[in-house]
Amino acid sequence: MKNICELLKTKYPVIQGGMANIADHCLASAVSNAGGLGVIAAGGNNPEWVRAEIRKCRELTSGWFGVNIMLMSPHASAIAEVVIEEKVPVVITGAGNPGPYVEGWKRAGIVVIPVIASVALAKRMERAGVDAVIAEGTEAGGHVGELTTMALVPQVADALGIPVIAAGGIADKRGVVAAFVLGAKGVQLGTVLLASEECPVHPNYKQKILEAKDTDTVVTGRRTKAPVRVLKNPMAREYLRLSESGVSLEELEKMTLGSLRKAVLDGDLENGSFMAGQISGLVKEIKPVRKIFEEMFLEADAYKEQLRIL
Repeated sequence: MKNICELLKTKYPVIQGGMANIADHCLASAVSNAGGLGVIAAGGNNPEWVRAEIRKCRELTSGWFGVNIMLMSPHASAIAEVVIEEKVPVVITGAGNPGPYVEGWKRAGIVVIPVIASVALAKRMERAGVDAVIAEGTEAGGHVGELTTMALVPQVADALGIPVIAAGGIADKRGVVAAFVLGAKGVQLGTVLLASEECPVHPNYKQKILEAKDTDTVVTGRRTKAPVRVLKNPMAREYLRLSESGVSLEELEKMTLGSLRKAVLDGDLENGSFMAGQISGLVKEIKPVRKIFEEMFLEADAYKEQLRIL
């Protein structure tokens, strides 16, 4: 089984989460320069936006980086071609089945890593020829599944012959060591990087994470079959209230339209959707990405010795 650092040409076995409307060329290049795999999130953007972000990222880093493609996007097929044309080293996929694209990406020499939330989907992805999978637990911010990281990662690791990368609930050296004990070969980080100096979100977003407690996230959208973990605020509470009262799905969708951008760009504490994971309560300081990685991975080695488990 291939080492994640060898597979991704990184110093540390870490991938930055593909956070829509957040993970642009600035954050991706900072992560790659700090020794991880930076990721540009295509989100719902058009192919030319993605192409421009790829080229900007290349100007800022000589390291490998990836593009996260949300397969439910109407632009997914076109972006699948853009990453080939631009010779992007790694593609991360979510919100759909990348099967139709894998052969073309592999022919182009691209490393393909889908995000999965079940053993069944992980097995299907391995059969499709992907290089690794990201097993994301429900502790994560943004779109989530049902299984926790603790339950999901070891079951996926036991079922596959390719590397598993753990995501959800990882914020420090303890989470890194735990992920490896569960059978992961690397980790994906999101929430902790939202509070990095290089992350382009509004200062209100970062402050909301710093002030969060352990119980300050909630999952909206379970009724619409599109569960999303966010920090509690008036918009999230009103969404849940309306959902429980039986309001139509169309009304609920209308309510959330543009809410992520309101959080990311405007820092709108009332009406924004502040996607973040359950480990928000562990994040207490805004730091450079490089320092976050050093504290996680260099200190993790000493921590493992203390625990005498690896």
